[in-house]
Amino acid sequence: QVQLVESGGGLVQAGGSLRLSCAASGSIFSINAMGWYRQAPGKQRELVACIASGGSANYADSVKGRFTISRDNAKNTVYLQMNSLKPEDTAVYYCAAGAFPPYYSGSYPTDDMDYWGKGTLVTVSS
Repeated sequence: QVQLVESGGGLVQAGGSLRLSCAASGSIFSINAMGWYRQAPGKQRELVACIASGGSANYADSVKGRFTISRDNAKNTVYLQMNSLKPEDTAVYYCAAGAFPPYYSGSYPTDDMDYWGKGTLVTVSS
């Protein structure tokens, strides 16, 4: 089993920034891709960004140029730097992890992620 613990959510004004962190523990040898998904009220959970063990990252079109995902393998932690936040970015953000090829460049389907954190709320006020 892998445990994922998110931190860094909160309330921010439009145009502001937040950084989310997700620390993995447990059987981390079983995962090599980590990332972030979000779910707004009344909407389906969607990919925000994921990064494979080889360093390749995939972003949702809606966050490209504003969000940056990174990972610290020594700390088993993945980060999401969110800049130029918009009210439509308001959602619960979930950390996820799974087993993917090191240089995977696909869409990281929600159903293919093996582990999930409990989520952290990000609220962007206008």
